Amino acid sequence: MKILRKLTVVISVITLLLVSSCTRSVKQDVLMLYPNWAEGIAVTHLAKVVLEEQDYTVSLKRLEPGPIYAALYKSEADVCLDAWLPYTHQDYWARYESGLDIVGVIFDSGTTGLVVPTYVDINSIEELNTHKEQFSSKIFGIGTGAGIHANTEKVIEDYALDYKQISSSETSMITALKRAVSKDEWIVITGWKPHFMWSQYDLKTLEDPQGIYPTDEITIVSRKGFKEDQPAIAGFFEQFKLSEEMLYALMDEVAKDQDPHVGARIFYENHKDLLLAMLPIEEN
Repeated sequence: MKILRKLTVVISVITLLLVSSCTRSVKQDVLMLYPNWAEGIAVTHLAKVVLEEQDYTVSLKRLEPGPIYAALYKSEADVCLDAWLPYTHQDYWARYESGLDIVGVIFDSGTTGLVVPTYVDINSIEELNTHKEQFSSKIFGIGTGAGIHANTEKVIEDYALDYKQISSSETSMITALKRAVSKDEWIVITGWKPHFMWSQYDLKTLEDPQGIYPTDEITIVSRKGFKEDQPAIAGFFEQFKLSEEMLYALMDEVAKDQDPHVGARIFYENHKDLLLAMLPIEEN
């Protein structure tokens, strides 16, 4: 009988633990998608840290912009924190808008354009052809799926530039910039704000008299129904706003380690009180 009682107690304890575990797992998993861009990597991993502190289970997946919008449209994922709207990603938005919702805006002054080191002695896109030999008629850009790539092709056409856009990864573009700056060579790249390049190099954006490059908002977009399914997380995203200075500090921290989660965690710990005050999350 004593053995039976002990066994009953053990079973009861295990049952309580299982019930407690099931109760805790009521907070559903969240799948966030992000592009391979510095600001997208940084803000997504920071959001993951904050949500995990609130006992959510967060999964991340890196994709190109087109597949990100398509996956959200088909409800194969929950949210993306790096949509450049209303202009740079307008083609994606026009195609998938009916299956998406705007949840929040992280940063409202996202700019794109052609960027050169400050020692380069020109100030406007209109001056590029005059100095094409010094630039080797090359504009170093990023992947073809990015809105800034399409806008740069339009710039080349509309300004009649005798240049070719070299499409590669963001990492390759920044490597080319670093190499050129180390030798004081002329180089023009496709740049945007916010980005850690501005805190690491002395750069300037070339004037764009035709206004082809727009000013966007870094927008949080989700699948339809996400706000209703996850009201607490949606409320968090509605308040998830970072200044340019904070974004640069975050991106600098994330860039220090091969694992972006490490830098995001350090940034969170250094700014915990401010972040929690800015980003309250209701208990489920």
